Amino acid sequence: MESRIHQSKIIIEVGDITKVEVDAVVNAANSSLLGGGGVDGAIHSAAGAELLKACRTLGGCPTGEARITKGYNLPAKWVIHTVGPIYSGGNRNEAELLASAYKSSLILARDYQLHSIAFPAISTGVYGYPRKEAAEISLSVITNFLQSDTNLKIVKVVLFSHDHYEIYRKVFYRMLK
Repeated sequence: MESRIHQSKIIIEVGDITKVEVDAVVNAANSSLLGGGGVDGAIHSAAGAELLKACRTLGGCPTGEARITKGYNLPAKWVIHTVGPIYSGGNRNEAELLASAYKSSLILARDYQLHSIAFPAISTGVYGYPRKEAAEISLSVITNFLQSDTNLKIVKVVLFSHDHYEIYRKVFYRMLK
């Protein structure tokens, strides 16, 4: 079974985001930035105690925004922490907030002159965002950003499961048509 798509600057793959060798990994964080479950817990665990100390100095992060810290024990030099929305049926600006979480992360990558970044599927775990809609939003934001940014060379979307990957693959191929 295929588990990786590579199209120009965008790579979609199944894997462990804590092991990806890129300039920055994006952490799907909660607003406290002090760790949690899922991707957030895995990144905090892999990065070590220094990440939590650094996050304590940031004062949290509102939904749709992003903050940056060093990567500490991760292969990535940086961690971009962003907070996606909790899905509540789609009538509370969730789509705009999710798009903003991706765009804010990409802007930080640009501001720090990074060449590669890896995203998880923000808000699709315990925050309950429908995976297909999240894929459409994230891939649209990434694609649009790359049209004007010349610094980023690789944007990876690293997914935890093959089921999740299949959804992103189908959305991505439909966007390419």
